[in-house]
Amino acid sequence: MEIIFLDKIFHEKIWGGNRIKTHFGYDIDSEGIGECWTVSAHPNGDCKVIYGEYKDKTLSWLWKNKRHIFGNIEGDRFPLLTKIIDAKDDLSVQVHPNDDYADTYENGEFGKTECWYIIDCDEGAELIIGHHANDKKQMKEMIKQGLWNELLKKTPIKPGDFFYIPSGTIHAIGKGSLILEIQQSSDITYRVYDYDRLENGQPRELHINKSIEVATIPHKDYKISRSTEKIENGYKESLIQEKYFSVHRLQIEGRLTYKHNNKFKIINVLNGVGSVDGIDIKKGDHFIIPCDYGPLSLQGDLELMVSHL
Repeated sequence: MEIIFLDKIFHEKIWGGNRIKTHFGYDIDSEGIGECWTVSAHPNGDCKVIYGEYKDKTLSWLWKNKRHIFGNIEGDRFPLLTKIIDAKDDLSVQVHPNDDYADTYENGEFGKTECWYIIDCDEGAELIIGHHANDKKQMKEMIKQGLWNELLKKTPIKPGDFFYIPSGTIHAIGKGSLILEIQQSSDITYRVYDYDRLENGQPRELHINKSIEVATIPHKDYKISRSTEKIENGYKESLIQEKYFSVHRLQIEGRLTYKHNNKFKIINVLNGVGSVDGIDIKKGDHFIIPCDYGPLSLQGDLELMVSHL
């Protein structure tokens, strides 16, 4: 059994820029990349294996034909998606449905619960997480009147911050931020507000009725309980353990024997250079550790984000 290294898929966005290219050193022609899908088996971006036994096979193919890599867990689709987001401009204010709503009204799609790790951001950058409406009637009226400053809750951010965004949360990523997003494998977004922007001369579609229908009203804040433990030549920071994913961050200076349990792991290399079991890795690499792979030998000066079910 071998480590599965995956190629990236880039998506241009109206709000995208060149920070993914400059920060990670990727070879990209476009100056408007908003999203880099790093581990995905979604139909809108199905990552291919870079080399090894399964070279050029897609992640969805592995999920369908080599389920033992993932511990033979059930499900018709690979459950997670990781991406890097470059917000040169503000993203739309939006909300995602839960599994039940998406299954019923979006052709069997997953809902979308996600989390964000702030890789980098400009001074003064902000996120929108939540709102001040007490009920659906009040939200509808505030949207109708365009009272966005009164409705939306803004949160200042800095590099290293982490946020959990359950489905139903009104949210938006603000301009000047570079973010690692870990989420359910879904591409369903309902836009509440898009700053009256035009794309190809037309305003982008809004989904106000659906947004109000699926939004959590009143808003419920989620408190993150981060904890750090010292490990061999570094530390492990637990960020979240929830229904759809668990996430922790590894900071390594030297050699680490990473004891791998019986769950497959997605690893995003956020910083540094080093190796995993003798294979060179660097900032911007992304790979999957199969379920029964066994202990990993990590070496170098590395910052890794590890996510799993």
